[in-house]
Amino acid sequence: MNTAGIGGHCDPRFDKVGEIFSSAIESGFEIGASLAIEYQGEMVVDLWGGHQDREKTKLWQEDTIVNVFSVTKGVVATCAARLIEQGLLDVHQKVSHYWPEYGCNGKQDTKVIDLLCHRAGMFGFQEELPIGEWRNWQKFTDLLSAQAPFREPGAAQGYHALTFGWLVGEVIRRIDGRSVGTYFSEEIAKPLGIDFKIGVDESDLSRCADTLMLDNKSTLAVLKLISYIPDILLSRSLRGVKGAVNSGDYSVAFAARGLDGGDEINSAEWRLAEVPAANGHGTAASLAKLYGVMANGGERDNFRLLTPTTIEQISSVHSKGPDTVLFGLPYHFGLGYMLNAPLTPIGSKSRMFGHTGIGGEVTFGDLDNNLGFSFLNNRQHSLNNLYKTANDLSKALYKIL
Repeated sequence: MNTAGIGGHCDPRFDKVGEIFSSAIESGFEIGASLAIEYQGEMVVDLWGGHQDREKTKLWQEDTIVNVFSVTKGVVATCAARLIEQGLLDVHQKVSHYWPEYGCNGKQDTKVIDLLCHRAGMFGFQEELPIGEWRNWQKFTDLLSAQAPFREPGAAQGYHALTFGWLVGEVIRRIDGRSVGTYFSEEIAKPLGIDFKIGVDESDLSRCADTLMLDNKSTLAVLKLISYIPDILLSRSLRGVKGAVNSGDYSVAFAARGLDGGDEINSAEWRLAEVPAANGHGTAASLAKLYGVMANGGERDNFRLLTPTTIEQISSVHSKGPDTVLFGLPYHFGLGYMLNAPLTPIGSKSRMFGHTGIGGEVTFGDLDNNLGFSFLNNRQHSLNNLYKTANDLSKALYKIL
């Protein structure tokens, strides 16, 4: 690719995808971004471009890493999958079997699969979220283990936007002894050569792109207007959105308002912490490779990440919406992975598994096409354009395939 400001390579077969990526940067729609596609074991697209900062003083480089928000959940799910395969984690076992303190206040019968499938009823904190103390792991897990759930565990799907990482991460820690960030680094990232971290090192801070967030209060205000519209005037799907908005579950799950429109997520405190639902940092190439390995049988360079049997298990549907947090939409989950994410590319083909991020990021594996896809960016768009670039790229990709 010779386009100004764009680095990397693009196989000529996928030039149309590369053109869309370049256009998104050059038009100013994206400030900075990276895109990678691994197809049948070959990295056919690995592009980056634009700027790391709002002022456009630092160019995006090959080793620039960026906060991927909930895309991190798919990485955490892969750690859990390793423990499942090794017989160390039984998803049908009670959480309290691994984490005894968790079994109180109505959570006694919660199973691990409830955590992985967002059915634990623990999508927020009963107490105020301690923003600014992101490195205090014990504080978050103690709060969650002591509190009562918002809904009966197992009864309904409600997206655990931030709590997923501490809940699943603590189970991993109780089984293995290492934090989820350390586990991923030592067990998966290093053997596969993957540049992705849950909790960056001090030496990584200089290569972190700034993330430019909107103030989402206006979006919430618009959504709340639906509460005043009579059901008879709404379609079935919009009645579901209305019910979800009225439940208040979204506001509970996304209670970290300090992350909206501010600079908290660009602070060293946030980046150095392990917030395994929301603050993984990496390159698009690293995540395309991770999903590419899983979409090609689970083995690479004599390292077995997962067996095909485990990959089939984790990428099968274990929970279906309507999701009480995500506005009643029909999200489908495997064991920690999104299998159908409305308004995004995930679910457009039958055997996709991956995760999206609230900033517009999308990563997935495609088992039918032996493909790993990752688009990462640093500018959050309004709701109607949130996944526009990822959708445009994915549509062009599948036209070629």
